[in-house]
Amino acid sequence: MPVTEAPIAPPKAAPTPHGAAAELEQLPILPTRGTVIFPAMVAPLMVNDQKYARLIDQTLMRGRLIGLIAQKEPDGNDPGVEGLYQVGTVGSILKMLRFPDGSVRCLVQGMTRFTVREIVRSTPFVVAKIETHEDSTARSIPIEATVRNALELLKKAVELSPYLSEDLQITAINTEEPGKLADLIAANLNVAHTQKQEVLETFDVRARLDKVMDLLNKEVEVLELSRKIQSQAATEMGRMQKEYILREQLKAIQKELGEQDDHAQDIAEFKKKIEAAHMTEPARETAEKEVDRLERMNTASAEYTVSRTYLDWLVSVPWDIKTEDNLDLNHAQTVLDEDHYGLEKVKDRILEFLAVRKLKDSVKGPILCFVGPPGVGKTSLGRSIARAMGRKFERISLGGLRDEAEIRGHRRTYIGALPGRVIQSLRRAGVKNPVFMLDEIDKIGADFRGDPAAALLEVLDPEQNNSFSDHYLDVGFDLSAVMFITTANLLHPIPHVLRDRMETIEMPGYTDLEKIQIAKRYLLPRELENHGLKRGQLTIADDALAHMLRDYTRESGVRNLSREIATICRKVARTVASGKQSKTAVHTAELAEYLGPVKFIPEVVSRAAQIGVVPGLAWTAVGGDIIFIEATRMPGKKILTYTGSLGEVMRESVQAAYSWVRSNHRLLGLDAKIFNDYDVHVHVPSAATPKDGPSAGITMATAIASVFTGRTVVPRLSMTGEVTLRGQVLAIGGLKEKALAAYRASIHTVLIPRDNEKDLIDIPAEVKDKVTFIPVTTMADVISHALAPANSKESAGHPSGRRHQPQARKSHAG
Repeated sequence: MPVTEAPIAPPKAAPTPHGAAAELEQLPILPTRGTVIFPAMVAPLMVNDQKYARLIDQTLMRGRLIGLIAQKEPDGNDPGVEGLYQVGTVGSILKMLRFPDGSVRCLVQGMTRFTVREIVRSTPFVVAKIETHEDSTARSIPIEATVRNALELLKKAVELSPYLSEDLQITAINTEEPGKLADLIAANLNVAHTQKQEVLETFDVRARLDKVMDLLNKEVEVLELSRKIQSQAATEMGRMQKEYILREQLKAIQKELGEQDDHAQDIAEFKKKIEAAHMTEPARETAEKEVDRLERMNTASAEYTVSRTYLDWLVSVPWDIKTEDNLDLNHAQTVLDEDHYGLEKVKDRILEFLAVRKLKDSVKGPILCFVGPPGVGKTSLGRSIARAMGRKFERISLGGLRDEAEIRGHRRTYIGALPGRVIQSLRRAGVKNPVFMLDEIDKIGADFRGDPAAALLEVLDPEQNNSFSDHYLDVGFDLSAVMFITTANLLHPIPHVLRDRMETIEMPGYTDLEKIQIAKRYLLPRELENHGLKRGQLTIADDALAHMLRDYTRESGVRNLSREIATICRKVARTVASGKQSKTAVHTAELAEYLGPVKFIPEVVSRAAQIGVVPGLAWTAVGGDIIFIEATRMPGKKILTYTGSLGEVMRESVQAAYSWVRSNHRLLGLDAKIFNDYDVHVHVPSAATPKDGPSAGITMATAIASVFTGRTVVPRLSMTGEVTLRGQVLAIGGLKEKALAAYRASIHTVLIPRDNEKDLIDIPAEVKDKVTFIPVTTMADVISHALAPANSKESAGHPSGRRHQPQARKSHAG
């Protein structure tokens, strides 16, 4: 940009050449940047562009005038014709000073307004034909009134403003022409150059004065508000300075008396705690800066409490405090066995960690995820692990957590901000290496406040958690010594990236034998103590416990079993307290007296063999379960109906099963035409419960085949597996849970996919002793094992079976 203007000076009494404006036809144009030159004003200009420096030199030597027009964009370089306004000021150059770098500083005086009418040329600089505009000197009554108001406002502005001098007010009073007065005021006001340009482009004197009055009114309002703010700030500063002086005097008096104020005691105490905390270097620097800041702060200010609370958290976090791990493997084995029966996989994993820790000191804490149905002891196992290792135990419930700040904390800018739950729990533990349990990690939510699961990525990553950053502390904290244990009922709701950071250990549930041992070793002694009974005052026989499991509880864990034992303890405690009986032995015959009628009747046992009804095995969030697939047929037009709140995958399994039965009618001994005359309805009871998954495929195919062949299912047989259109039986998940459900339901035989045969190693020996597992590869294998012979007692009474049996034999023979 060629031109820069220095601050505008008040006008000098330089005479305008008489008649000069009237003789002008064309003028060279000098752009001005960021300023507007008014008539009768004198202002310095700095010109850096060499072509405009030569223009000023030529104009001064020849005694000619020059056109001064403001640029539209003050920051632009070499604006050209389009970048200039159309109205400017005719000016004369009074003085010029050349600098060694080629730039020129000149003093110009505005003379009269002009409007550009035609561009003569644009290179090397703009030359334009112009039309000048002279102001009217008449002073009407409205103009006179406006002039007086303007002078009053200007007087007020000069009194309030630090940048308006009294010389301006004197010059304004001595200016007789209203137009020049308006130009003088506009030129010296601290307003935008666009507003000054509007004043310059206003040729009517009355209208120009009105615009200047508007600018003056706004400026006075701003100046008055600024003066008010400065006065308030000065008053507050004076009060604070007075308090500071009084406090300093109080300190001096206390020092003479040998006393010390609370503030100084706080500062000294914080400094001692910082020394004793053994913080990391960044944390120590942050704490020392905060102490210095707190020392200079007024104790009555709100910020003082915020800063003090922050320092309390910094010095109370266990930066370098650890508990020594008990690495005695025999002791750990004993503690784990004392607290929990079974769970060998989990116990082996803990003992392996302690063994490695014994051989190598610098081992990062494992991050385990216990997955299993409710009541199997996931949370209590965490406490047992901490006791076995000699560590502190802390638990955080993540169920329903939706705010990321619960994990990372809030920033200190928020009122009432605190660190996240991780740092809070470490402070409660008082050590940096506790056993840390994150309970119900599969029930974390997310909303507009963030995703807590994403915040846990850093916490549960051994490669990153050595510098975990809490938003409140805002310094890194080492979590690598913490042993994290998470629990979940389901694995699939946990985000994959979070699941990938954890070592999953499944805890599917207990067998009846394990539950009886748990009841005898743990549940009954605990409930006796809770109800004030001694060991000899109540005994429950093993047969009674077995019946309680079968008839009063049906679960993977032992919570309901514990409640039923508590019910018996309460009734026995009543008899003991009333002095009626001191010792009680509970057997199977007395269970109804204490627990009421039987709650669960084994459905497999209660149901007689029926055509079209097949017991299947299902996996649920609380363990395995038995479901009955029912199929029937009725005269119709080959319509397939399925009910029972089935999901998309399960509905597709029904269709695949029906298609397999129809396409393999010869294998089943059926006539292909039989399907044309009947509709088929497949139903899964407990219709209010949503169901999904492919593992009931072979069960549905067997139920449909049973309907059309008239053959019932072999008693006490169940099955699980996915079926394809070609009759292949594919692998399924959750075999252990399903096997336990079959065991609880007194199933004797279970058909499983051959690809799941390898998973039988995880099935407890007690279950394998009672249940026979038959691997199958195709639906032909399933039919051969599942359906009773056609001439059996169960099938003989099926009318549809008798009706189509000759056709089936004929079709098969053909």
